[in-house]
Amino acid sequence: MTLLADLLGVQPPLDADFQRPDADMLLWAYCNTLFPMGDERTGEIDWYSPDPRYIIPLDAFHTPRRLARAVAHPRFEVRADTAFAEVIHACSPARTPSNGRWITDALVPGYLELHARGHAHSVEAWLDGRLVGGLYGVQAGGAFFGESMFSRPDLGGSNASKVCLVFLVNWLRAQGFLLLDTQFSNVHMEQFGCCDVPRSSYYRLLQRAVTAPCVWGEFRPLGTGDRVGTAETRC
Repeated sequence: MTLLADLLGVQPPLDADFQRPDADMLLWAYCNTLFPMGDERTGEIDWYSPDPRYIIPLDAFHTPRRLARAVAHPRFEVRADTAFAEVIHACSPARTPSNGRWITDALVPGYLELHARGHAHSVEAWLDGRLVGGLYGVQAGGAFFGESMFSRPDLGGSNASKVCLVFLVNWLRAQGFLLLDTQFSNVHMEQFGCCDVPRSSYYRLLQRAVTAPCVWGEFRPLGTGDRVGTAETRC
C-alpha cells in the first residue's frame, strides 16, 4: 500500500519523536490514517487508526432545526484562526472524570506549529468580545480532521461549538473539501449525520482528499442559506 505521505512529499522525520510529535510528524500521521491522543495518567501519547472510521459526509450534513434557527439568527460573531491557541487550550480540560484529558502538554506545541504553517485551523464563536466556543482541526489538501470542540454556557455560549461546526461544514463545502473526519462517534456527533466507513474505504477517501488542490482561503462565515459547492463524500 502506497503511503499517502509519499504522494504529498511529506516524509516521517528520521528523528521523529512519537511521544513529542512536531508538525512534520503530525502531518505525516494524519496522511497515513493515524492520529494521537495523550494519556494524562501515564504521560504517554498513543496512536490510533480505528476500524471503522467515522466521518461526516459533507453532502449529507444534517443541521437540527433548533440549531438551524441559531445559525440563521446568530448571537455570535464567528471567526476563524484569530485565537487558535486559546481554542486548543479551551478544548484541553477533561470533560468528565471518566473522559480524561487527551490534549496533553506534549501535543500542544505540534498543533501550534501546524497552525503557523497553515495546516491547522480554528473556528471560533465570540460574544461581547469574549471567546465562548469553538473547534479546531488539521487540514491536509481537501481533508479536514476535526479534533475537538468546546462551549462556555457560563459566558452565554450555549450551542456555540455546534454553530461553529455548521459554519465549518459550509466553508469546507464552499472550498471544495472532500472529507470531514471525526475519528470516533458519539451521540453529540450522530445528530449531524456522522457515520462509519471501513478502514479500507476510509483509506481510499483519504487518498483522494489529501491530494486534492484545496485551500482554506480567507474564511467567511457562510450561513445555512449560503451553502455552496459540491462534496462527494458518502458513507
